[in-house]
Formats: sequence, structure tokens, C-alpha cells
Amino acid sequence: MDNRKNFAQMIDHTLLKPEATEAEIQKLCKEAMEHGFASVCVNPTYVPICARLLSGSLSRVCTVIGFPLGATSVKTKVFEAKNAYENGADEFDMVINIGALKDGMDEFIAEEIASIVKAVGGKTVKVIIETALLTEDEIVRACKQVVAGGAHFVKTSTGHSSGGATTEHVRLMRATVGKNCGVKASGGIRTYEDANRMVEAGANRIGTSAGVVIVTK
Repeated sequence: MDNRKNFAQMIDHTLLKPEATEAEIQKLCKEAMEHGFASVCVNPTYVPICARLLSGSLSRVCTVIGFPLGATSVKTKVFEAKNAYENGADEFDMVINIGALKDGMDEFIAEEIASIVKAVGGKTVKVIIETALLTEDEIVRACKQVVAGGAHFVKTSTGHSSGGATTEHVRLMRATVGKNCGVKASGGIRTYEDANRMVEAGANRIGTSAGVVIVTK
């Protein structure tokens, strides 16, 4: 893929660092509209600002749920998702309970995901499984629960763990979920070449803080 304008439409322009300021969030939204990014991905506190700034544009507001550890209760995640929904979020990147997956609680994972899908009224839910912490078998199991829970995407990483997206994991995820579920590659994607490799491996959404560099350099 060498059409960077079309490529921009797959990028979630991301700013999730804890020290992010309102001025930086405003700049993020301006860049998203300028380059035609799919969304801005921000922490929940900035959802209302982004919803206002992006109103009427093609770029959507994405936020994170249970971020970055995924270890909060389902009830807490549901409240967080509903609150973000009410504040204007369009897309929701939730972190699964990784320990529960490792304990073999696959049905719990599917139910957790389904609870978030229900809470946001069918809007786009992407499920972060944190591939760097999982075996290949666990990645496959997690992907199956993403589909079972009715989410729209499975996502590699938070960007806050021991590793980010790899092409091998993206291929495995795509092979597991098939054509009817999206795959979002996130974590460590800094260049156009990085992003393009992820797309060739099967990703159809890219999470990165380097979106402007990717589509212009």
C-alpha cells in the first residue's frame, strides 16, 4: 500500500501518556482533521474536549477502558465505558483481564467483552489482549473470546507493557478471527514501513502516536 491518504484512514492518532496536556490534545485533534485519521485515541478525561473539537469531522473519538492493566472489575469497566459514551466517545479500546485469560477463564473474558459492547450501544469496541504477555495458544484463545463477545476488533497492545505489535502476532490474530473481525496493530509502530508491514500481515487499523510522520515522511 503506497497511497498515504488512504492509509491515514486506518490510523488511530494516539496520545495516552499521563502527562498529556489540553494543548497537546487540541493539537492531536487538529492533526487528525488535517490528515484524515480514523480517530484520535485519548484517555477518558479528554473525551468531551475531543468530541467538541472533532464535531462535524470524519475523525472519531476513541478512548480506552480498563487501561493499561485491564485488572479492574467488569463493573468498573462498564461504568467507565458508559461514562465515555455519554461524553461523546465513538470507539472504545478495552483491556481484557489478562490474568483471567491465563487462568483459563475464557467464558469470563467473553462475558466481560460482551458487557462493554452492550454498555456502548453497539459502537465500535476494540479489545486489547496485550500479546507480549501471551503465548500463541493464549493469543488464539483471546481472539476467539473477542469474536464470541461481539467486539469489532482485536488489538495487540497497550504500548505500556513489555512489547508492542509484531507481524507474527498480527498474522496469528487475523488467521484466528477471520474476515469478519478487525485487527488493530498498536505499540512500537513509528514509520510508514512499520505500519505497512502490519497491514500486509492483516491489520486494518493502526494505533500510533507517530501518525503524522507515517503519512508525511
